[in-house]
Amino acid sequence: MFEIPLLLVLIIIAALAFDFTNGAHDCANAIATVVSTKVLTPRTAVVMAAVLNLVGALLGTEVAHTLGSGIVRPDVVSGSRILVLAALMGAISWNSITWYFGIPSSSSHALIGGLMGAAMAHAGINSLNAASILGKVVAPLIISPLAGFLMGLVFMGAITILFFRVNRAFANRFFRKSQIFSAGIMALSHGLNDAQKTMGVITLALLIFGCIETIVVPLWVKLACAMAMAAGTAMGGWKIVKTMGHKIFKLEPVHGFAAETSAALVISGASLFGAPISTTHTITACIFGVGSTQRLSAVRWGIAGNLIIAWVLTIPASALVGGLCFYILEAVFPL
Repeated sequence: MFEIPLLLVLIIIAALAFDFTNGAHDCANAIATVVSTKVLTPRTAVVMAAVLNLVGALLGTEVAHTLGSGIVRPDVVSGSRILVLAALMGAISWNSITWYFGIPSSSSHALIGGLMGAAMAHAGINSLNAASILGKVVAPLIISPLAGFLMGLVFMGAITILFFRVNRAFANRFFRKSQIFSAGIMALSHGLNDAQKTMGVITLALLIFGCIETIVVPLWVKLACAMAMAAGTAMGGWKIVKTMGHKIFKLEPVHGFAAETSAALVISGASLFGAPISTTHTITACIFGVGSTQRLSAVRWGIAGNLIIAWVLTIPASALVGGLCFYILEAVFPL
């Protein structure tokens, strides 16, 4: 009789739990502005985000390849089955903490941090691919928020100039309809850059345990991850929506359209180059950029300070938890 190893079951459950917390964070980012401006109902926005995240995940594999080969040395990953589970536990723990406080931190960086911490616990700091981490994680960590802020600032500035003499009522109607499109593009770009990550983790686990012969994501994995993300958005994402849509800057449909479109352009561009940037950082920075075109005092910069602290702490905090989880799992599942 074919038996599924208990450890593989735990990895799949942990991966789907991570996707749930990812949904509460990152999918909420994709629909925060369109819900906050009351262009779409929460239920409609959740359905749209879930479908387009799934479509986006099917459009490319560049980001998955970057993460799969650029964080830790491949021999370290293949040498320890519990490493993947420990990495997921570290990411889930940090996502849960930041969700509780309504802070839109990066699920991608939480997963990267968890993987780094578990790898160091397994084989020391030499297990990390330092050059790749600097180029593919640290650099995008700095560049993507700056690019988002500037893109939001320029894009909103251009809209202000183009619609300067347009009737306000007409402009509001136009951007209310346009924001549905921009929110959809944002959700699609999120799937293109972010939704592949958990699918890749589960597929890697299936390969390690001999359940599949090549790295091809099974259909049931794609559907399970998409549903876990949607559930996280529906059940836990509204704390993040509140922060993104109300606490940073009072959004109107034109602001939501500008922020979503700017973020989608930055994220899609990064995805084409295989750069695993944070959708959270990018859309948040775009909202700051859009708000700054009105007047600097319109943006609540105190909130920005709290967000930046969370961004800086995400990788080391999730790495610490990932390392601790590795030691615990090593005692439970001795190799």
